[in-house]
Amino acid sequence: MSTNTSTSVFPSVEAIYKAKMRLRGVAEPTPLTFNYHMSEHYGCRLYLKREDMQVVRSYKIRGAYNKMATVPPEQLEQGVVCASAGNPAQGFAFACQKLKTKGKVYMPSVTPMQKVKKVKLFGKDWVDVVLSGDTFDDAYHEAIKDAEENGKEFIHPFNDPRTIEGQGTVGLEILEDCNESRDYVFCAIGGGGLVTGLGSYFHQLSPNTKIIGVEPTGAPAM
Repeated sequence: MSTNTSTSVFPSVEAIYKAKMRLRGVAEPTPLTFNYHMSEHYGCRLYLKREDMQVVRSYKIRGAYNKMATVPPEQLEQGVVCASAGNPAQGFAFACQKLKTKGKVYMPSVTPMQKVKKVKLFGKDWVDVVLSGDTFDDAYHEAIKDAEENGKEFIHPFNDPRTIEGQGTVGLEILEDCNESRDYVFCAIGGGGLVTGLGSYFHQLSPNTKIIGVEPTGAPAM
């Protein structure tokens, strides 16, 4: 196994490990479970990383919390903003509650009410939800405008170094828990934050593992 931790690789092993320490008690390590049915079907030993077992039902809490936990306290006091149509908003809201930071979530007006209720559930009194526009881009532009005009920190759902380092802890846990040959990792791609963090960690500590990104046929963002 390679132990290359060159700082020229982003994000570094050290940065991802520091994110893991920050996430203690917030984003719990999730199990890497062997799936018998799919292993039989594909003729391999296939494991699933159970991020659906996080309190917010996805890995998004990892990036949102790590980002917010590294923002200077005096800046956090000004409040934080995000834009999302679902899972990132729930991770953001839970992070706001944990850090006792006032947050505002901009979501498209067509967002299902079930998702809006989940954001309010995880954020409690620390988060306000604003429904704006018909698309994510509409909500995103309103969130950026709020952040710029009111001196708030914008918490990007994927395109931010601290967010990526938080998502990279998924890869760290996989390598800690899997003692077998790690030939492939199949990773969902939306904005690219998860595959960037996870891919970097594997590149440095398990370089022979092939990372394969997976997208919906009807929505290939990359």
